[in-house]
This record gives sequence, structure tokens and C-alpha cells, in this order.
Amino acid sequence: MNTLRLVVDPARLKTPAAKEALNRAAEILRAGGLVALPTETVYGLGANALDAAAVESIFKAKQRPAWDPVIVHIADQKMLKELVDEVPEAARRLIKAYWPGPLTLLLPRSVAVPDVVTAGRELVGIRMPAHPVALELIRRAGIPVAAPSANTFGHTSPTMASHVLEDLDGRIDAILDAGPTVHGVESTVLDPCQSPMVIYRPGAVTAAMIEKTAGAVEFFRGGEQLADKPPEAMPSPGVGLRHYAPKARLVLVEAPLEELGARLAEAAHEWHGERLGVMLPVEVSWAIPETILYIWGRWSMPDEMARKLYAGLRTLDARGCTVILCPVPPAEGIGAAIRDRLRKAGYKK
Repeated sequence: MNTLRLVVDPARLKTPAAKEALNRAAEILRAGGLVALPTETVYGLGANALDAAAVESIFKAKQRPAWDPVIVHIADQKMLKELVDEVPEAARRLIKAYWPGPLTLLLPRSVAVPDVVTAGRELVGIRMPAHPVALELIRRAGIPVAAPSANTFGHTSPTMASHVLEDLDGRIDAILDAGPTVHGVESTVLDPCQSPMVIYRPGAVTAAMIEKTAGAVEFFRGGEQLADKPPEAMPSPGVGLRHYAPKARLVLVEAPLEELGARLAEAAHEWHGERLGVMLPVEVSWAIPETILYIWGRWSMPDEMARKLYAGLRTLDARGCTVILCPVPPAEGIGAAIRDRLRKAGYKK
């Protein structure tokens, strides 16, 4: 299979070239094919969410196990009504506040949703992406689009088209290349049907934002048990098991900023002899030779670090690092999402 690369400028969607690319991608989706598409979080691997065979081809291309459900992306409220039987009041408030945006809601699915989408569960994850290219593609296709991250299962998520092609070139029909993504980590996944509501995966829509808008919320606590023995179906996308991991061994270093340089240096000496990469915050000085640095961003600006997280891990992989040292930021705002991804990707002694 030759993967078609369709370049679209998000700021110029009305040009003939953009319309041609979007129409071609929409045709592929309607025909049951696979299209990688940009969202504001990461690139997703899209298929017609109402076509079980098309969704199954996502799992095959990603080498994703059938027990891991996928998220459905929509462009309007009509699609939402076709996919779910009920929208709780808390969910309505969150939709009004954060859609389009990086928030996935787990809602009671309708009979239109194939079992493969939800791994047989009764709740389906749905979100309305904020990326103009994703929204326009879904509108033109006229169908909801199932789209987990566009990478091989368990690997670092893609935030640029080149990342998608590293993993999936020749395995999918097309990719819409609209440049780098904005947030850089996957959407928040929330079950608003429980009380308190449950965050299964943190993201750019934080617990504080959710609580302010719709009431009490807590984080899912069962990930460790799922990692030990995966069930027949995961309760949500993005929980349990090893995810987001680079090829190199990812070693996490946790310390306050004023101690971070010293702690990273200690870890570097511990892993002496490896081809060592470091995800280095701007505020931290570094003097150890023969290490490969990725200037991650400012510790004081976790949004910036989230946006560059996966690109940094992929860059250090590409440089041949066998071990990557990575600081773990505080669990404040989107820092909670960064911590979640690092802990699922990190090396366990």
C-alpha cells in the first residue's frame, strides 16, 4: 500500500488545493479506508466509526489489541445524537464549555456503534476536536470518525506527520499533513455518568476545570492492577498497560527544580556506558559530556513541555539513545497529563 500524503494549511482551508485534499481524504474514509488526521492533541488514525470492518483495520494497522477501545470524533450535535442514548446534565455542561476541544466523554452508546469501537463496553468515548482540519474532514465525510493515536500500539504518540509515517507508512491509505499539533498530549477522558465523575486519562482539560464546570471529580485508581492483568476490555482508552513509550529505556527523575540538575547528573552517572539522552528543561544547566540533549522547554510553562514531549522522545530515539533521562513535572494543570504519560512509558526497575 502506498500512503498518500495530503498537505493542508489549516489557515487556508478554502483554497482549491485544500478542498481537493480534504475531499480525497473524505472519500477514502467513506470507502472504508484509513486516514491519519491532525487534531489539536496528537495525530489520530481515522476510520468510519459506523463501519466495523473499517474500525478493525485501525487495530490491524496499529497492531492494537482488541480489548483497547477507541475514541469517536464528531463534527456536530447531530452526530452525537446518533451515537449515544443519553447525555447526562454534567456532560451537557462540559460540552457547552469545552467542545470543540481536548475532552473525551464516555457516554451510553446507541445500537449504531459497533462493538469493536468500545471493546464491547456500553460506554463510547466521544469528542469534538478543535482542529479546523479535523472538523472539516469529518464534515465533508459526513460520518463520525473513530481515531486513536496514529502510531503503532504502545509507541510514542505522533505530533507531526513525519512521526505518523515513521510508524505507519505503507500501512494506511493517506495522511493529512497540517503541521505540528498544539497541545501535544492526548485528550482528557472523563466518565460523567458516575458520581463523582472519573478522569481515566488527564489532559489539557484539567480536573480543576471540570470540577468548576460540572461538579466533583476524581482520578481513576485502577491502572496498576490493569497493567498486571489486562481484562477482556479496558474501561477507557489510555489506561493501564505500557503506552507512549520510546524505543530507548525511559528513566524518570523526580525532584524540585532547584535540585533537578543534581538529580539528573546522579542518574547520568548511574547509566554511564549507555548512549544517554536527556529531556532538559531550559532552566537546568548541564555540563556532562557525551550526552545528547533535547531542550524540552521551560519548567515554568508546562503547556510548552506538553507540546514538545513526544517530539523530544522521538528525536532522542532517532539519535540512537539507549537510555533517556526525563524529569517529571509537578501535577499542576497539564502537568498531571505529562506525569501520566511518563509513568506509563517509563522504565520500571
